Amino acid sequence: MVKFYLDNKIARLIILQRIELATPLLKKIRKLFGRSIFSNYITKFFLNANSINKNYYTLMQSELRLLENYLDFNNKELLSIGGGVGGLELLISKKYNCFFNFIEKNYISKKVVYGWDDNNNEGYNDLNLLKSFLLRNDMNKEKFKIFDYDQDILPDKKFDIIISLYSLDYHYDFNIYYKYLKKVSHKKTILVLDTIRAESFKIFFNKVEIIKNDDQTVHKSKRVMCTDII
Repeated sequence: MVKFYLDNKIARLIILQRIELATPLLKKIRKLFGRSIFSNYITKFFLNANSINKNYYTLMQSELRLLENYLDFNNKELLSIGGGVGGLELLISKKYNCFFNFIEKNYISKKVVYGWDDNNNEGYNDLNLLKSFLLRNDMNKEKFKIFDYDQDILPDKKFDIIISLYSLDYHYDFNIYYKYLKKVSHKKTILVLDTIRAESFKIFFNKVEIIKNDDQTVHKSKRVMCTDII
């Protein structure tokens, strides 16, 4: 089976970002010892990087197949918000001629909170590891830029596609990014994100289409594709 190249540090980030990829045993350990010990100790020393790699690659392939039903990535300028270590973006770049901009947090919170964060204070990423993952998996360094949400001036240009899976409006309020997204969108810019309040996006966009229903998670989210920001 084809997989990504990743090491234990990147495997740890993946689990902190996507707990659903953890084994049943790891989930049981997290419940037994609590999220703080799990985040700061267990994930540093008790992970099977090969298993995580396999599960992560399979999930990213599935995400790409879904998006390909709706989006044409070729020759597009793309923005990724909260994309984690960039597995989906890496797969897109391998198939299509496009340019990615990543906006990410650059720290790992002491205690992972998988629920809602009103102020977007939680962070589970390391931008050096994100860059390393992309380069070690042969993503052309001329095809992407990485921006620290808290430290850098964010990219100021029009994007064709903006992707924020299980991040924007899933963990923190869409309004935090609304003015910025309006600034960097043109009339045909497509935003794809996951939310528990899909109907509310009709306030912000003239066209909102639900492309996926996830009834297996606690939040029972919907993936929406939004166009023509108001």
